[in-house]
Amino acid sequence: MIDSFVHKGQRNMLVSELQAKGITSEIVLNAIRQVPRHLFCGDAALDRHAYMDKAFPIESGQTISQPYTVALQTQLMDIKPAEKVLEIGTGSGYQAAILAVLGANVYSIERQKELFIKTTKLLKDLKYSVSTFLGDGFNGLPNYSPFDKIIVTAAAPYIPRTLLEQLKIGGILVAPIVNGEKQILIKLKKLSDTDFEQTNHGECEFVPMLEGINHETSI
Repeated sequence: MIDSFVHKGQRNMLVSELQAKGITSEIVLNAIRQVPRHLFCGDAALDRHAYMDKAFPIESGQTISQPYTVALQTQLMDIKPAEKVLEIGTGSGYQAAILAVLGANVYSIERQKELFIKTTKLLKDLKYSVSTFLGDGFNGLPNYSPFDKIIVTAAAPYIPRTLLEQLKIGGILVAPIVNGEKQILIKLKKLSDTDFEQTNHGECEFVPMLEGINHETSI
């Protein structure tokens, strides 16, 4: 797995593009500079396109999110070192790697067994400290809660009560929510056990959040 000077130069160009689009957090931009996105794209043929600000398909009908979306969700979460973060939808592992670089203690759930196996190995091989779980994102990880921050990387029809219960008071949840024919990126801050402050951050496009676990793997 090679991370060349060319790749690093491409990441610097990507960071400049993200800054022009409104990403202002220096720690998030520095994380984008550090994480080799081309290694998470799943297909060597996509290598030369890896640092375009676009989403790409990966295994199991999933996608590796657009870098701008990853940067925006991460910026909205305002990650502090050693915070406990729950990620719903490990996918390619790219978002989890960004969170790990920021110093978060990352707990990530993936429902697709094939993707879970591949991504868990990749994160380990690249030495990113991420705890991965095969499970149903709608359930969260109650045995590891509460969490300082929760990020959902698939479009949910609603925010499951189970996830809200696993968020600390004062904590932040960032998720894309289906709103009619659109998806809206929202940020929730938990003010108390029953009160939340919501802000909306524009339209987005994610794969749908599905319930249950897909145990099938290809041969």
